[in-house]
Amino acid sequence: MGWPSTTLTGRTIAFLVAPYGAEQRQLASAWQAVAESGGTPRLLSTAPGRVQAVRQHALGDTFAVDGLVAEADPAGYDGLVLPGGVANPDLLRLDGAAVAFVRDCCAAGRPVAAICHAPWTLIEAGALRGRTLTSWPSLRTDLLNAGAHWVDEEVHVCRDGPGPLVTGRGPADLPVFEDTLVTEFAHAAAKRRR
Repeated sequence: MGWPSTTLTGRTIAFLVAPYGAEQRQLASAWQAVAESGGTPRLLSTAPGRVQAVRQHALGDTFAVDGLVAEADPAGYDGLVLPGGVANPDLLRLDGAAVAFVRDCCAAGRPVAAICHAPWTLIEAGALRGRTLTSWPSLRTDLLNAGAHWVDEEVHVCRDGPGPLVTGRGPADLPVFEDTLVTEFAHAAAKRRR
């Protein structure tokens, strides 16, 4: 994929997913991008055990949970990735601990990456007013109603806020989403080291 092997070395990146419904390609490929660039991805969820991913509308693989979001401290993470899937963000936005974790990561200026339907969780966290982002097209009205500016782009980086927000439209845009995620997270990490 072309990422420098040390780009995210020493950085721990949280991946937040519900027990069911994360789109497998969006979870697994972003996870691999972080790992290949030297970062340590950690899977947080609202329940222990394993999460069930989906491949569109069919069941996918399961993935082991590294920690509960209710017990996670945002200060222990250098960034946050929110994979899509329709059910995943819909379930996360109903969980108070998940919403609080996302809100706290955003407020602390941690870089956040969200793809497809994942911005629903950001809406619930109240983290999008005045921000510009992209998403799966059906979220456009929801995002506008939340005070965001929506653009139809394969990936968009918004730096108008406490930390960078990387958003992607959907599965077809994963390669550029992953490259942008790694670049922006590494840049944010370098700025914090200064």
